[in-house]
Amino acid sequence: MTYVWTTEGWLYLAVFIDLFPRSVVGWIMDKRMTRQLVINALAMAVQRRKPPSGVLFHSDRGSQHASDDFQALLAQYGMRCSMSRKGNCWDNAPVESFFGTLKRERVFHRKYPTRFHARQSIFDYIERFYNRRRLHSPLGYKSPAAYEAAYLNLAT
Repeated sequence: MTYVWTTEGWLYLAVFIDLFPRSVVGWIMDKRMTRQLVINALAMAVQRRKPPSGVLFHSDRGSQHASDDFQALLAQYGMRCSMSRKGNCWDNAPVESFFGTLKRERVFHRKYPTRFHARQSIFDYIERFYNRRRLHSPLGYKSPAAYEAAYLNLAT
């Protein structure tokens, strides 16, 4: 999770990234950083991707991810839980990298008067730019959507 300042106060963002195409597949924003935030983001990711049982889910050791409710949901979806080492943000580098990119490319260039404005801007960044148009060198300078589409075309 990360946070974005608005003149109304903090807006918290939880994301889940599918590491194969590097796309953000689940995300949610709220004015409070609760376990429900990550539960809702995971539900979105599962609804969008419909992962098979046994998928590895990796996160940091935040109380939201370690909560009984969240862990029960992972078990319900048949996901295996992996957590980073205590106090080691490098273990969750893909998500931390995404947050840094989001803030450098979008958030730090704007002053958000309300959480609503921040939500709109972040939604636009994730859904219209990052997943569909932003090029990634590890993906052969393709966007996550283009990389996944090319893989699916090869697989069929």
